[in-house]
Amino acid sequence: MKIICLGVSYQTASVQVREPFAIAESVLGRSLADLKAMEAISEAVIVSTCNRVEFYAAAEDAQAAYCALLAFAEAHSGVAPVVPDPFYLLEDDDAVRHLFRVVSGLESMVLGETEILGQVKKAYAAATTAQTTARHLNKLFQRAFNVAKEVRTRTAITRGPVSVGSVAVELAERIFGRLAECHAMVLGAGETSELTARALLSRGVKSIFVANRTYERAAALAAEMGGEAIRFEECEKRYPEIDILISSTAAPHYIVTREKMIPIMAQRHGRPLFVIDLAVPRDVEPAVNDMEGAYLYDIDSLQTIARRGMDERKKEVTRCEALLGHHVTEYVQWLGEAPVWPGEPGRIHQELRNSGKEERTEPAT
Repeated sequence: MKIICLGVSYQTASVQVREPFAIAESVLGRSLADLKAMEAISEAVIVSTCNRVEFYAAAEDAQAAYCALLAFAEAHSGVAPVVPDPFYLLEDDDAVRHLFRVVSGLESMVLGETEILGQVKKAYAAATTAQTTARHLNKLFQRAFNVAKEVRTRTAITRGPVSVGSVAVELAERIFGRLAECHAMVLGAGETSELTARALLSRGVKSIFVANRTYERAAALAAEMGGEAIRFEECEKRYPEIDILISSTAAPHYIVTREKMIPIMAQRHGRPLFVIDLAVPRDVEPAVNDMEGAYLYDIDSLQTIARRGMDERKKEVTRCEALLGHHVTEYVQWLGEAPVWPGEPGRIHQELRNSGKEERTEPAT
């Protein structure tokens, strides 16, 4: 039995190229059934996320299975996939290693992120519900989930914040401990401030106030986040109530100054205030950080911390690869076949290149 993977991801194609091949959750079951019904395919799993679309198959004849996957992708999208770019095709040990890397976060846009593991688990669950998996893909995906768990527990690939939002959450938890009793305010309704606010909400912040110069925008964002909109000119009256202030306006001058904060900090009776300044030019006067109980971080300091986190994760990649290699070898041995041309493209990849099939029409963008 052969294991085949046909895929396209953010690493090989733009979102415009990937979009036609995406499989919506509402049609995933039917798509799996259609794929499994193809004569060359014995088992099938489809992984479709915002960053990748991958078709995994078990088949007796690798060449026939790969051609079937291409035909399925073309029939679904109306676009002929290109070989070798932007689609990649992987066989046996290369396909197995790739899946293990995907679920471990090594192929993710944010190295080491864990969301992809849940997405692949959901894709596998859909395939088992549709009864398109059997002995070979069941063992492969179950092994993949065990690999992901081992990578997370035995390496530091998931540790350390690597985005502005995750940095903000970690710093907030250092200051306040649990965030369940904390109240936050967002000044401005830009994308970065919204993402940061959502990151805090995901970790249990009790409530969110949203203020924007355009009240309607504040109301819309507050509704999306289950928060409360307040008028921009009234936001300072609410400062004594909050614990976290996220500011990202387009003001040409400081809107939060030391002078304004002196009476407000006095009203807080020693309660700390965490201020996240995401604006350029800055919204918060640097001198606020010198006040007792105030903790100010601007966009540069947050990004510096995020880069450190990413650097630490990158150091763990070699350890992760060693763990993956052991599991890849075990699974390929279980399949009863030796790896195909170690370190080189699989046999079917080379055969397709030699046959000129890579010259197919490039997808429309």
